[in-house]
Amino acid sequence: MPTVELTRFRVLPDKTQLVDEWLLFLNEHMQETLLTLEAEKMYIETIFREVLDGYEYLYWYSVQGENGQAVEDSQHWIDKKHLEYWNKCIDKTFRPVDLTPEVIMIPEKIKYAMNET
Repeated sequence: MPTVELTRFRVLPDKTQLVDEWLLFLNEHMQETLLTLEAEKMYIETIFREVLDGYEYLYWYSVQGENGQAVEDSQHWIDKKHLEYWNKCIDKTFRPVDLTPEVIMIPEKIKYAMNET
């Protein structure tokens, strides 16, 4: 069974413009970004954004297989740039919030396809 996660991270104050740049970078380099997901056994990765009570947050939603490479171990230039943005934008003093999945709906044919990789 794949791991399904949704985690909230707080953005550092005054980094909204840099987050705009980061997300644009990922979207503009989507082909290269998608290539890096294979080593991570990342089937789906989605980034959401929200401003709540004056703080900006990024949420990572992912569906990942077992024994994937950690992004921090990647030598790909896209991942290095992604982590560079991460280190400049994410508030390390805020403890990330992992939301708990209550229902996971993945059709059998999709589960089967994930296990084939």
